[in-house]
Amino acid sequence: MANRVAMEEDVTESVTLMVDSVASSPMTPKTVVMKDDDDAHHPYAFHVSGPRNVASPNWRDLINSSWKDPNYKRTVMACFIQAAYLLELDRQENRNEQNALAPKWWIPFKYKLSHTLIDQRDGSIFGAVLEWDRAAAMADLVVIRPSGAPKAVLALRGTILKSLTMRRDIEDDLRFLAWESLKGSVRFNVALEALQSVAKRYGSSNVCIVGHSLGAGFALQVGKALAKEGLFVDAHLFNPPSISLAMSLRNIGEKASVAWKRLMSIIPPRNEPLIPSGNQGQVSPNNVSSGFRNWVPSFYGQSQKSTVDLRKWVPHLYVNDSDYICCHYTDQDGVTEKREVNNNKENNGPVVNSNCQAAAKLFVMSKGKQKFHEAHGLEQWWSDNLELQSAIHSSRLISQQLKSLYSIK
Repeated sequence: MANRVAMEEDVTESVTLMVDSVASSPMTPKTVVMKDDDDAHHPYAFHVSGPRNVASPNWRDLINSSWKDPNYKRTVMACFIQAAYLLELDRQENRNEQNALAPKWWIPFKYKLSHTLIDQRDGSIFGAVLEWDRAAAMADLVVIRPSGAPKAVLALRGTILKSLTMRRDIEDDLRFLAWESLKGSVRFNVALEALQSVAKRYGSSNVCIVGHSLGAGFALQVGKALAKEGLFVDAHLFNPPSISLAMSLRNIGEKASVAWKRLMSIIPPRNEPLIPSGNQGQVSPNNVSSGFRNWVPSFYGQSQKSTVDLRKWVPHLYVNDSDYICCHYTDQDGVTEKREVNNNKENNGPVVNSNCQAAAKLFVMSKGKQKFHEAHGLEQWWSDNLELQSAIHSSRLISQQLKSLYSIK
């Protein structure tokens, strides 16, 4: 892809791109001076920039749930993430219950705010837990929760470049860029505790975690941490970050391992084997290569003590080819099955993967060359007539992050 960043060639350029991408984040609103009378026309008001042709749940959902439509589910999940962004913007702009923007992004879908996730370092809101609002649903004659609608959703926002939260957001952006891990962040622990709480309360099958950009990075790692405990929650990740220094080092390690294996294969054996007991203990190129891998496990993301089979946890990843932050998730690794899907068959078909044990449902938007602002934006995922290409496989990066069950540092 023409717009990809060559991580191995120039890591410094990647750092610059990451910082530039955050600086141009579509979720960072421009300074808008508005009067109270103009709140109804705010660019982030639900009726202004929200999805069109998405109906609220009604009595018909008792027969045929809208949540069974993957497009509807994707749209609602993206709206919940937008609500997480707006909770923080409402806080920064001192909005009250009467003029708050965030609630309009969950109320139409019969959900309510359970609690917010707070970064104690700066007091910013970086996520929210939304729960099914039974009372609101009953008022519209929806007497039971529609099939497929989660009881609780943990929504995590990405970076907002405003002075009150910018420092901590960029700090975590750089944390991922350097280590491809977010476990060292305060937000990781808060998010994990929140997800564990609702999963144990409602059951993991009734819980969903969603995130955009940096929030998708947290969602992926928090969801995987919970999967290690045997709790598998539904996960929808929009524009998850994929570029990092750690990824470059792993690629270097892989190339070094291949070179070492080739070198050992052409070196003749020295005298007799040290332990002449059949094949046991015999030194071979494969054993040497394996030893090298064990010596530098961080390059490969391996965890030798992993016991949980992540094939039970298959997150949904939504990426845009023109977004250089997430485009590396489409790097192929082994056999890949791609197919064009229409607007109503986005998630049809099983996860097919003959070579890899771990996989994700990867959905790629390809519109040709786009500006980063558009390609990385959240709004694209609830746009009308959205056409996605479904790539059902374990890509190179997905394999590294899921199959190996590497320890999150």
